Amino acid sequence: MTEQDMVLTTRIRLARNFTSYPFPAKMSPDQKRALGTAVAQAVENANFGANRLKVISLESLKEWELFALIEKHLISPEFAEHPVGKTLICSEDHTISIMVCEEDHLRIQIILSGLQLQKAYELADKIDDLFESAIGYAFDPELGYLTACPTNLGTGLRASVMLHLPALEGQGALAGLSATISKLGLTIRGTYGEGSEVTGSVYQLSNQITLGISEQHAIQNLEGVVRQLMRQEEDMRKMLYSDHPQQIEDRVWRSYGVLQNARILSGKECDRCLSDLRLGLSLGILPTVTPDTLRTLADQTGAASICVAAGSLLQPEERDNRRAALCREILSK
Repeated sequence: MTEQDMVLTTRIRLARNFTSYPFPAKMSPDQKRALGTAVAQAVENANFGANRLKVISLESLKEWELFALIEKHLISPEFAEHPVGKTLICSEDHTISIMVCEEDHLRIQIILSGLQLQKAYELADKIDDLFESAIGYAFDPELGYLTACPTNLGTGLRASVMLHLPALEGQGALAGLSATISKLGLTIRGTYGEGSEVTGSVYQLSNQITLGISEQHAIQNLEGVVRQLMRQEEDMRKMLYSDHPQQIEDRVWRSYGVLQNARILSGKECDRCLSDLRLGLSLGILPTVTPDTLRTLADQTGAASICVAAGSLLQPEERDNRRAALCREILSK
């Protein structure tokens, strides 16, 4: 098994505010647009390697296009809820996304595949330095970076990983682990963060403490707990497969058959089948399925992503039909 069998993505998010503007809750739509323009100008000539940035006005997007950005974790549900005056700056490969006027003036976010916390932080820090020199942050020597919510005071850092934990989930072990994790200054949440449901056995693990510790300490603490969870998940997978090989193989191949042949496929069933395929791939049960294939399926089968591809808001039944057809097409290749 590899890290990517369990860690789907790494995310680093920095919350920042500027001294020259009131907090977003007190800003008018015109002030928000002006800030969006200033932020876009600050990164206009920045060099982030192959990560070319594009500027998107949320007001110009249709409802399903906003939901597609949420599905891809590029923006938060709160950011999409009131799009007036708001701006998103993101890279073509979706590794960089900068929300302008979410709860704070800036939410700088880096998303990388697998477990790459340090690399993601270094890129976020580079972007952070650019804004600090160009516009100037609200900073207090004792409290650190000033944020709209006190829970982000200090570093303003949220480091998180998306973990695929079907074995621990299936054995009911996560409830007990959650209490232990919280004592270490971390929290485990649903697939789309606080208050969201878990889909496809995918959990978000992130730091809670931002005040009184350094960014490096928070990242090292998170990575240490992630590696412990990975070892427990791997041991549990091996034990389950050793004790019940036919049941595990049947579960994996049945899900593969559903994705390969279904004519109607709901989002929830698709997520469950994808979880089984990820499990099967890690155990060597599906030699013909690649990680890239699974990523493509996950990226393209969300309800909003299907609507974006169709160019219109589709009814649930039509989405389920298209999702099934899409899965058949991708797996046939």
